[in-house]
Parts: sequence; structure tokens; C-alpha cells
Amino acid sequence: MKNPENLKVTVSGVRGVVGDTLTPELILNFTQAFGTYLKGGKVILGRDTRPTGPMVKHAVLAGLVSAGCEVIDIDICATPTVLMLVKKFKAAGGIIITASHNPVQWNALKFVNSSGVFLTETQIQTVINLYEKKDFVISGWDKLGSVKSYDKGIEDHINKVLAYVDINKIKKSKFKVALDCVNGAGSVMTPFMLNKLGCKMEAINMTPDGIFPHTPEPVPENLKDLCKLVKSKKADIGFAQDPDADRLAIIDELGNPIGEEYTLAVVVDYLLSKKKGKVVINLSTSRASEDIAKKRGAEVIRTKVGEANVVEGMIKHNALIGGEGNGGVIFPSVNFGRDSFVGIALVLQYMAETKKTLSEIVASLPKYKIVKTKLTLSKEKIEQALTKIKEIHKNDKINTLDGIKIDFENSWVHLRASNTEPIVRIVGEAPTTEEAAALCEKIKREME
Repeated sequence: MKNPENLKVTVSGVRGVVGDTLTPELILNFTQAFGTYLKGGKVILGRDTRPTGPMVKHAVLAGLVSAGCEVIDIDICATPTVLMLVKKFKAAGGIIITASHNPVQWNALKFVNSSGVFLTETQIQTVINLYEKKDFVISGWDKLGSVKSYDKGIEDHINKVLAYVDINKIKKSKFKVALDCVNGAGSVMTPFMLNKLGCKMEAINMTPDGIFPHTPEPVPENLKDLCKLVKSKKADIGFAQDPDADRLAIIDELGNPIGEEYTLAVVVDYLLSKKKGKVVINLSTSRASEDIAKKRGAEVIRTKVGEANVVEGMIKHNALIGGEGNGGVIFPSVNFGRDSFVGIALVLQYMAETKKTLSEIVASLPKYKIVKTKLTLSKEKIEQALTKIKEIHKNDKINTLDGIKIDFENSWVHLRASNTEPIVRIVGEAPTTEEAAALCEKIKREME
């Protein structure tokens, strides 16, 4: 019997467990709906390295060809590669087959529009409506679409990223780089880029088979082997990617994770040292990036949580840089989407230019610690609790754009009710972990 918890249909696309909810029929039908929505046209298709990728891909191809689409198949590549190629080929859209940092049994379809960004809420709802009604275009034998392989997609993406750094300066630095690509898409892309930059690599988990050697989310508790590798090989820096290589975590030369929030902070600091521009981040992203921007005279715009919301804000405000505190760097000159390769290239450029170690660069940045927790409450009590918080903190700086965010002098807390579970997610930030945890606990007590 299928577990309904194993299927998620959201603004990000459709995600499920292969062999349970993510069936060939469901994949086919969702893809037919997307092809119908696009009215045929060119579609860029890429996938991460999961063992279920080929099965999912063949179902996707059947749906797109049936709808009359011209498919350009990149095969294994990063999520941002597909975003970039949609723009390069002026395609009607794109599909990435990836469940990102979810376990190996999961897979998913992420849909991209003609602007090279993920579908908006309105667009994905149109696709869902077509899926639910089974209202598909089914082409006759003489109007079927086509499939062409394109083997230069990775090279196109990396070359575009490297256009924004001084390759020779990085080469002269002769960096030794430790790498953990978690056997994902980065396994076939990151060595290609680092070779172009003249880096010596010490790599683990580089077999592109999608069998993840550890929990694939690039957070400190999952990167202990990479930290050891940095120290044992005396590497200058360590990089870790998630399976579809849109998120980036960094280890300094001492073998310490700098924290996902500081991936974006380091890039923001570097870019704003070169050029003035606006910075767009979500409400739960560290104040470190905001403090850096203010120090450099740059305007900061906060958005609702979610990559699509940040991208929308970046387009609206013509931002220089943006992203999320989960290692998601968004540099619109390359892509309106999280791109770990941009992060790698710009951090190496920063180190090459300043001749500073990563730990020295990070030591110069504002110091904050984030704590994430949650409180279980019934749906009825959640609204009451949030109203109570607003009353208690009516004299503090409150933002209600996305839940409730309360800013204090040296700290903040952000509360968001889940759409699917009877919980309130709580994120707190302060100069120390202890202070951030205490702030979260204080808010919890006020809600109960």
C-alpha cells in the first residue's frame, strides 16, 4: 500500500519514493502536463546520478515527445546547468530529475520556465491542474517531438562561470582543494572546473552512481570525512556539494566547517568589494550577509523563505548577488538559481586576490550562530500562539512578510507555521549558539 507521505507536490515540482508513489505512470502524466503547458517547443533535460534516474528519464522522454516537444538531453549535470542552458538555447522550459539532498530512494521532477527559473506558483498550479484533469496534448505519429543528446552542456556552464574570475591568478596560487561530491552530479563537473583552474585535488565520493556514502545534505555533521581529508592532506580549502550540486558547504584549511550561512557571506563580501549592488536574501538568512552589505554601503532586501521568492526579489530589484543561508549562492550574471560552481570559483578568486587563507577571511566577517528548532501545536493553537507573540513583542521590530520575524539589537527570531504539519518552525540567531538557543526557548515558552 502506498504511503501518501511519500509523495510531495509543491511549488518546487513533484517528489516521491520510487517503487511507492513515484511511479512511471505518474512521471509520464506530469511530464505530459508540462509538455502540454509549454505547447510543445524546446525542453532542456538533465538529471543527477541517482540509480533511478534512467528509469525516470525514459518516462519523462515519453511524455515530452508525446506532447510534441523537442528534447535536448544533457543527461548527468547539475541543476544550475539546466537553468543556464534553457536561456542559452532559448528553450520553452526545462526539467531536472533530482530529489536534491533527499535519500537515494527519492527522486523528483523540477520544472523550469523559459526565463531559466523555476516555475512560479501560478505556473506550477496550471501544470498540476492539467495533470489532475488528464487534459494532455497527445500528438499524432507525424507530429511527435524529438530527442537530441547534447554533450557540451557541462563545458558551457563551467566556461560561463569562469568568465567571472581571473583564471591565471587562481592558477598561480596552486591551491590544493579537498572535495566531497557525495557521488552526485558534482563528480562529473567539479574536477573539470578545478582542472581548468590549476588546482590539485584530493577527492572522496566521486563515483557518479548516486549511492550516497553519507546523508547527502552538506551540513557539518555529514562532512566529518572531508574535514579529516583537509587536515591529513594539508589542503587549502574543502568543498562539499549536494547531489544536484546547487548547494555548497566549505571547510577552511584548519579542517573546520565555516557553516552554510558563511558560504554566501564570503561571496557577498568579495563581490561587494569589487562593485556596488543590491543584495537579496530571505528572512531566515544570517545577519552576517546583511552586516557585510551595510558596511560596504549596499542595500539589502529580505524576501519570504524559498529560492523562488529570493529569485523573484533579485529580478525585481536588479540585484548583484543573493541567495539563501543553506549554501545557496545566486549570481544572476550566470544564473537565477543556486549554483555551487559560482561559489567555488568566487571563493578561490577571493583567496587568490587577497593571498589570505579562508580562516583569515572568515575571521574578518561578522560572527553569528543560528539555531533551528520547532514547537508542536494543534492547528487551532498555532494562530493563537502567533497572535500572542505579536502582542508580547509589539514594541519590538516585527516583520510579518513570512510568518513573524522579530529583530533585536544583536539577534533575531523567525517563526513560520508549517503548511503540512502541526508545527511552528523557529529559527534564532545571536552572537553565540547559547544565546541563539536561549532566545528560541524563550519564544517557545511565550507561545505555550
